[in-house]
Amino acid sequence: MPRKLLLVLIMLAPLAVLVAMIALDKHFGAGRALDYVVRIEFPAPGEEVGLPPIEGPLDASRPLVVIDAGHGGHDPGAHGGNRNEKDLTLALAKALEARLLAGGGIRVALTRSDDRYLLLEERSGIARRLRADLFVSIHADSAENADASGATVYTLSDRGSSEEAERMAASENRADSINGIQLGDTSNAVDAILVDLSQRHTEAQSSEFASLVLREGQDHIAFRNRALQSAAFVVLKSPDVPSALLEAGYISNARDVAWLSSDAGRTAFADVADHAIRVFFARQTEPAVLATP
Repeated sequence: MPRKLLLVLIMLAPLAVLVAMIALDKHFGAGRALDYVVRIEFPAPGEEVGLPPIEGPLDASRPLVVIDAGHGGHDPGAHGGNRNEKDLTLALAKALEARLLAGGGIRVALTRSDDRYLLLEERSGIARRLRADLFVSIHADSAENADASGATVYTLSDRGSSEEAERMAASENRADSINGIQLGDTSNAVDAILVDLSQRHTEAQSSEFASLVLREGQDHIAFRNRALQSAAFVVLKSPDVPSALLEAGYISNARDVAWLSSDAGRTAFADVADHAIRVFFARQTEPAVLATP
């Protein structure tokens, strides 16, 4: 066979295979769609996710905590110990919700109470729309090193803050209000300064809460060596709601998974977070309002 003809046949072979697959599918599939086609429904442009119910005291002056169980729906998160991260985080979120409600004095809302998917912006957006006083996102870490273990508390990094300040001050966001100040009445430069100042204040509050989690968690839950860190997590980029992301442990570590999946582990996690939240709010309000019975 001539060399040129052989090269042409080699080049046409993949196309011939594809045509044959399509013909077979039409013949045997009776017009059905190919099995490997996956369709994912996204919200319509501009459509906002519904707000979750607020549990706890009916008094709107009481502080509101929005608890976010990471991942969900078609996003299982990391996997380890026969558990998906989305299931582990939801169980921890519900344990913390129950502990806060049992202690009284604090209103609570969950970004998701079942297995559903939310965009990262929707999670922090729920906290902003509800005018939350604190946003806590719960996750479980993962590493190739199966010996890696312990909890970590993340706050927003300076880089993430500055990027968000610029974004929020952009023309398409000028209808937003930050800490009660309506943007759009001044120049873009002034808007950016207002957002930056607001977020610096929010960052200070977020760092205070993160430090309290570490303080309250001593001798109760295991932390990593560098337990307090910052990163540009999208879910933490709310300019006016103090926010922290709690990596409760490593789902890639068998001991961590077993502990966090147990009643004792969930109770310890919920108690530590509950104590940190109450001290955080007590420093800003009258202690008697948040006293645990």
